[in-house]
Amino acid sequence: MSSSYLPATTDSIAQALEAKTPSEAISILYHVLENPSSAPDALRIKEQAITNLSDLLRQENRAEELRSLLTQLRPFFALIPKAKTAKIVRGIIDDVAKIPGTSDLQISLCKEVVQWTRAEKRTFLRQRVEAKLAALLMENKEYSEALNLLSGLIKEVRRLDDKLLLVDIDLLESKLHFSLRNLPKAKASLTAARTAANAIYVPPAQQGNIDLQSGILHAEEKDYKTAYSYFFEAFEAFNALEDPRAVFSLKYMLLCKIMVSQADDVAGIISSKAGLQYVGPELDAMKAVADAHAKRSLKLFEIALRDFKAQLEEDPIVHRHLSSLYDTLLEQNLCRLIEPFSRVEISHIAELIELPVDHVEKKLSQMILDKKFAGTLDQGAGCLVIFDDPKADAIYPATLETITNIGKVVDSLYVRSAKIMA
Repeated sequence: MSSSYLPATTDSIAQALEAKTPSEAISILYHVLENPSSAPDALRIKEQAITNLSDLLRQENRAEELRSLLTQLRPFFALIPKAKTAKIVRGIIDDVAKIPGTSDLQISLCKEVVQWTRAEKRTFLRQRVEAKLAALLMENKEYSEALNLLSGLIKEVRRLDDKLLLVDIDLLESKLHFSLRNLPKAKASLTAARTAANAIYVPPAQQGNIDLQSGILHAEEKDYKTAYSYFFEAFEAFNALEDPRAVFSLKYMLLCKIMVSQADDVAGIISSKAGLQYVGPELDAMKAVADAHAKRSLKLFEIALRDFKAQLEEDPIVHRHLSSLYDTLLEQNLCRLIEPFSRVEISHIAELIELPVDHVEKKLSQMILDKKFAGTLDQGAGCLVIFDDPKADAIYPATLETITNIGKVVDSLYVRSAKIMA
C-alpha cells in the first residue's frame, strides 16, 4: 500500500462507490484505511470501508488479498470493541469461503486467526473460528484432526454454557461421526444438540439443519417414514428462507418415498406448488429412479445412475440407499426369472436380465446363502438347480401337541390324587 492516505469521511466512501473500475475502488478504500485517525467518526467510516473492501475483493476472487487484509487490520482491531472485531473477522472469513477453490486457504487462514485470538485472549471469537475450522477439516476429509479439535472445544463451551454455539458444535460432531460411520455417537451428539436447542431460541436455518441431520440418521436406520417427516420439516424451513439446501431436503424426501415402495407419489410431490420451484437435475434424477423402481427395471435404473451420476452416485447419502435399492430390485427380478425353472443355465438368466454372467452368479450364490430360495449352483455345468420348497411335515407338530396335552392330564391327575391322600 502507498504511504499517502485519504480522509476517513463519507465523501471518500462515496468516491470509492463512484469509481469506474473495481481496482480503482479497492485502491481508494485501502487509502482510507491508512488514515491514522482514531476519532469515533473515523473508526465508523473505516468499518464501512472494510465491509466494502472485503465485498469488492470477494467479487474479484482475490482471496489472498482478503487474507493479507485480515493481518493488516490487527492494529485497527485494538481500537474498536471486541464484538465489532469478531463481526469483521468472521465476515472476511465468510467472504473467502464464497470464493471457489479456496478450501486449503480457508483452513490456513482459520489456523492463523486462532493463533492470533489465543495471543489476544479473545475467547468468544476463537471458539467460533475453531468451530468453522472443524467444519472445513471435515469437508476436507481430515476427520481425526477435526474430531480432536471438537472434543476439546465442546468441553470448553459446556463450561461457559454458550447454548447457541453448543448447538452448532454438537450438530457438527454428529455429522463428523456419521461420516466416520459411527451411528451411535452421531445419534448421541444430535440428541445433545436438540437438548441445547430446546433451552434457547434457535434460528430457523439452524433448526432446519437439525431436522435434516435427524432425517439422515433415521434413514440410515431404515426408518424411512420418520426420516420423511424430518426432511419435510427441514424443507419447509429452508424453503421459507429461500435457502439452496431446500432442494436437497426435497430430494431426500423423494428418496424416502422410493425406499418405502411409494414411487408413484414422487411425480405428485415434484408437480406440487413447492416442488415446481426446485425443478432441475436433482429432482429429475429422483424421478428417473422412481420410474425405474415402479417398472422394476434394472436397465432403467442403471441408465438413471449413468445419466445422473453427479446427483446420485456422488451424493453419499443417496448413493448408500440406492445401492440397497438396487440389490432389492436385482433380487426381485432374479426370483421372478428363475420361478418357472427347476434347472437353468446361468448364462441364460444373465441374458434375460441383461447383466454380466459373473455378476449374476455372485448374486445367486448370495441369495442361496441368505435362503431367499432353495437351490444350488452347479458351476461345472454352469447351471442353477432350483429345489422345490420343502413341505413341512404335519406329524411332528401334532406329536408335540399330543405330548403337551398328556403332560397337562398327568399334572391334573397328580393334583387330584394329592387332594384325596390329604
